[in-house]
Amino acid sequence: MTTSEKVAYLKGLAEGYGIDPTTKEGKLLTNILDVLEDLALEQEDMGADIAELGEGLDAVSDDLEDVEDVLFGDVDEDDLDDLDDDMDDDMGDDMEVADWDGKTVYYDVRCPACGEVVTFEEEDLKKGSIQCPACGETLEFVEPTGHEEPSGD
Repeated sequence: MTTSEKVAYLKGLAEGYGIDPTTKEGKLLTNILDVLEDLALEQEDMGADIAELGEGLDAVSDDLEDVEDVLFGDVDEDDLDDLDDDMDDDMGDDMEVADWDGKTVYYDVRCPACGEVVTFEEEDLKKGSIQCPACGETLEFVEPTGHEEPSGD
């Protein structure tokens, strides 16, 4: 039984008991029942609105998953976190993974000579060094060792 149905039942009881709406008590009870009826209708409207919002949120969530699949392919959030943690461990505190576009990994490193933050691609890391565009200092990188690809066990 919905709240509106319960209020309708109470109104029927009041009418069946012969409550006189012209007396003080009758006016009070009638007005209380009217307020209850209004509240019950508002509650039903809010329930419908909440259900509609839930459907909209589900649609947005589905769309976001589609966008993530396009941007990141089969890479999930845990893989990205693991990659970021591994790079932080291997490169020290002055270097971090800056971005991931699904194909290219970018890194940020602070130049020890001038303090400028330099962004470069993974290919530059494999070359072993880059030049700081701000001061021209050669930044050398040691390729990380001792990392094995996780097995599918």
